[in-house]
Amino acid sequence: MLFNEIFGIYYNTIAKIITLSIENKLTEENIYNIIKENAFSESNLTIIPALKEQKWQLINEDFSTPIKNIPTIPLTILEKRWLKSISLDPKIKLFDLQLKGLENVKPLFTQEDYYIFDQYNDRDLFEDEAYIKNFKTILKAIKENLSLQVFYKNRKNKIVKVYCKPYKIEYSQKDDKFRVKVKNHSFIEFLNIGKIEECEIIENFNYDNKQCINRGKKCYFIIDLINKRNALERIMIHFAHFEKQAEKLSEDKYRLKIFYNSNDETELVIRVLSFGPLVKVIEPEHFKNLIIERLIKQKNLNLK
Repeated sequence: MLFNEIFGIYYNTIAKIITLSIENKLTEENIYNIIKENAFSESNLTIIPALKEQKWQLINEDFSTPIKNIPTIPLTILEKRWLKSISLDPKIKLFDLQLKGLENVKPLFTQEDYYIFDQYNDRDLFEDEAYIKNFKTILKAIKENLSLQVFYKNRKNKIVKVYCKPYKIEYSQKDDKFRVKVKNHSFIEFLNIGKIEECEIIENFNYDNKQCINRGKKCYFIIDLINKRNALERIMIHFAHFEKQAEKLSEDKYRLKIFYNSNDETELVIRVLSFGPLVKVIEPEHFKNLIIERLIKQKNLNLK
């Protein structure tokens, strides 16, 4: 384990209880609330008897404590090195996460230490100032339940104006991209953040406005999967942000029904083909035909 158990959830919970006791604010009700908010659901059965029966001689019967200083839990060198590595991820800048005290710490690993072989290369430009600004604007709109005016680059590389209310940001590890899910009277379902040229928060917008892109329609396909070379785990990761149903047919064979937006169809065809003979499309015929057409194109281009 990277983070040792002595710096775990029980110690953080007890630290909060001791802090309130030092501040003369501790009550029995507070103890229950702190445990409920910070520990596990069954932790009351462990922590409260340990405190009341003085197995842990930290809190007296009158809720005072023999401890004089507010407890702190310092980070180990290993923890600091891991946090330093995480801070080097370009996506960190999107969330205004401040990791102080790591200036002279050597990272445990860097981006150059590993290679992700099954990830697309055209990732979002996380370091781009415009991208960072748009991401933070979207995040603010979600937190404050506000609407957006978005200038969005569509499939034809034309800029269209979109009015929407964002409510969730999704990340695809395979694509290394973010997209935002929005509410907008069924005219739009999601926007790829990398295709947003500019966005700004607006108030009291009338959603009868029709200047929105088409969100496509909900579709599905069914595949049978042979679980060799860890195929089941890999396909679950590849389709992590899609609604799906899974059924075990035999010891090493599974059937998956995956739901998707028609706007994602080409991407889904490519993803299914990446699993080769381990996957067979069962239905619908439309999706099977797309697979066949793609294979014919690859054959004509001498692609394997």
